[in-house]
Amino acid sequence: MSFKKQLITVLWLGGVVAVLDILAAFSHAYIVRGTSPVIVLQYIASGALGGIAFDGGLPTAFCGLLFHFLFATFWTAIYFSAYPHFSLLRGSRLRSGFGYGVFAWLMMNLIVVPMSRIPSRPFVLQNVVIGLLILIAMVGLPIAFIVPQCYRK
Repeated sequence: MSFKKQLITVLWLGGVVAVLDILAAFSHAYIVRGTSPVIVLQYIASGALGGIAFDGGLPTAFCGLLFHFLFATFWTAIYFSAYPHFSLLRGSRLRSGFGYGVFAWLMMNLIVVPMSRIPSRPFVLQNVVIGLLILIAMVGLPIAFIVPQCYRK
């Protein structure tokens, strides 16, 4: 597969995963707290911008959306690049997708978010479980089911 085709595939799949994940985040935030999508996106932007992200209106929300797509594409690229080299990823797609969703959640919540400007939040088991389920269902599983198809062509 040419580099150009690989890049297009990663960008396309990263976009799909980003849309699935952000729609789940919007739904969860609205159902649980009545939080609007703009606030969710500003929260994402606050990782880089700090608290001023919440005062920036739609421009900072758009910035959060860009960051979200960047991270989704990053996780897609990691899996896509690792897939041909690790037999563990080429086994059961369910196990692989579940494991990759957990891995992405751990990396985001134990490394990326703590290094960002997002203030620490208290540990709430329900939020952890919901966050894990969202990343498994909206990131890990779609990647694990679609990437093997890309390598078959």
